[in-house]
Amino acid sequence: MRCIRTRGKKGKPHRNLDDPPRQRANKARGRGTYENDRPPVLGMVGRETGWACFRVCVDTKEETIRRTVAGETAEEACIFTDENRSYLWLESEKESRSRRAVDHSRGWAEDRDEDGIREIHVNTIEGIWTSLRNRLRRFRGVHKDHLSGYVAMFELAFNHDQITPALLQRMCGM
Repeated sequence: MRCIRTRGKKGKPHRNLDDPPRQRANKARGRGTYENDRPPVLGMVGRETGWACFRVCVDTKEETIRRTVAGETAEEACIFTDENRSYLWLESEKESRSRRAVDHSRGWAEDRDEDGIREIHVNTIEGIWTSLRNRLRRFRGVHKDHLSGYVAMFELAFNHDQITPALLQRMCGM
């Protein structure tokens, strides 16, 4: 077995200026979009059912989020979000869904009715994000065109404890 020594070479400039070293990550500031190679993933989870739903989106604009949330949630649902402006449409009078938002600058959760229980939080989905991130980390980067497939497989594994013949039949369209 041969050992390659790299000691003392990390601060030296790259030999060929026409072939710079690859970038380690997309460190662009701001929210991710499909165009800047950081497609956002919108996640929803039912507090009572525990059923999770994830969608890879093109951007985080209000129209995109409205279409996705309206398609995946019940009409009378109470949506718990962070303070992102993209969810302001939930507070309009013509919207049947209601919104409770936690302001993370004031803490991780809020107790608005002062009964000692912090009922307004997004910890459920935050914990699931950790699982999704750890699952994707194994692949050391996923191409944005294939991200939805990886997210769909995570959703399937998260929502089903075991693979049954009935689940396989549904997946095959039978």
